[in-house]
Amino acid sequence: MALTSELTSADLADLRQSALGAADPLGVAADLAHAVEAGRLADPQDAGLALTLAAEIAESRTKLDAALRYVDAALDAYGKRDDSPAAAARALRARILFRAGRADEANAELEPLRPGLTQYPDAAAYLTAALVVGGRGRDAEQWLTEAVQQVLAERGAAEPASADDAGLLFFVLQQRHRLRHALGMPHDTHDNLAERLETKLANAQVATEPAGDLLFWPQAEFTALTGQWPALTEAYGATWDEHRARLERELVRLAGTGRGDLAVLPGTVSGLTAHAGSGDDPATAENRAGYAQRLQAGTAKISWPPERNAACWCGSGLKYKKCCLPRSRR
Repeated sequence: MALTSELTSADLADLRQSALGAADPLGVAADLAHAVEAGRLADPQDAGLALTLAAEIAESRTKLDAALRYVDAALDAYGKRDDSPAAAARALRARILFRAGRADEANAELEPLRPGLTQYPDAAAYLTAALVVGGRGRDAEQWLTEAVQQVLAERGAAEPASADDAGLLFFVLQQRHRLRHALGMPHDTHDNLAERLETKLANAQVATEPAGDLLFWPQAEFTALTGQWPALTEAYGATWDEHRARLERELVRLAGTGRGDLAVLPGTVSGLTAHAGSGDDPATAENRAGYAQRLQAGTAKISWPPERNAACWCGSGLKYKKCCLPRSRR
């Protein structure tokens, strides 16, 4: 995306997903900062978000002086705000300070943010990230454990029936569970609860989400599919390149909503035909959706996203960064 016009909140959300795959990420960061300075944000209240994103990009490229400059500008833009975006920027500042060898300053930045674990759903992620960078993984686990205990005590009720019912507790449990696994710690009752809620969430998604949106036709199958049912180019794209681009954009969109464990569902014409059964038209939307649901419940799925330098998920043989990663920005 060329940052030459007014930036909307949607533009910033797209950049958060695509900036690190850009040819010049640091140029994107500088352009974001310039857009703020030049008043080229559709909503001036987005200045803090734009500058925080610039800081994240610079940090990812170990340009710590630039990252600190951007995040300080973000905090100036937030002013006296004490909501989650402002707290996330402060946690990012602590992370950058840790990387710069300024641990005392970083720790002083983090301690006041600790109550956010029981206030903001995303606080568990950004505080854990900062503490781990600072070599304080065990402290992060303790913070998360105490937050789980506090929320459970405040609920004073039976086990949550679902991730939605758990609310903020779900995010703290999941972050704690992942961290304890990374630290090699044994499962406890909170880990077991995290796994039960995650299973319930996954089952609910399989039951309600349009799996057909992630149905992937490898090149030979795409050619056979559209040759037999030309009208399906409306659903899957006129060319295999367009088909892959649609899938990549949908995966990026779903990732932006917080979905994890994303995967594409490789289909075959013979599999679709067998699913439909004799006497029925395999190309109907109902049959295609049912086929996708069956694939989603199985194990023959392709996890997304691959590493930038790994083979692309589409099977082209090219690296992801040279193949489907850029397609999300077309």
